[in-house]
Amino acid sequence: MWKRIVLYGALLAAGTLLLQWLDYQRLVHSHVGDVFTFLIAGGFLALGVWLGAKVIARPAPRAFDGNPQAVATLGLSPREMQVLEELLAGRSNQEIAERLGVSRNTVKTHVARLLDKLGAKRRGDAVARARELGIVR
Repeated sequence: MWKRIVLYGALLAAGTLLLQWLDYQRLVHSHVGDVFTFLIAGGFLALGVWLGAKVIARPAPRAFDGNPQAVATLGLSPREMQVLEELLAGRSNQEIAERLGVSRNTVKTHVARLLDKLGAKRRGDAVARARELGIVR
């Protein structure tokens, strides 16, 4: 019994497929100009999108190198650079000391040396000067 049902379903599916294919053929033959217009328009759309992406595309941003020449000229140590990054984040001496695992006095010493090397009077001035030199983002 189930074989008959499957056979009947397959015949109905094949008949439906044949009718849809014939309907598609009639549609294409009666509107061949529209089909070609659609294909050409789609091709030009794809070409326009591709060209637009190539022409208008923004160049990849340069990798930030931290201006190693300025760092070397100023004589900044790696630890002073870490302290400078923490100053940039707006952290206090206590917070910097906790994050770097050193005492507050050590942080004060590093901050004083940074201010001296960058020619700044305050922490904000040091950060602004470091940004001018391209040492930090």
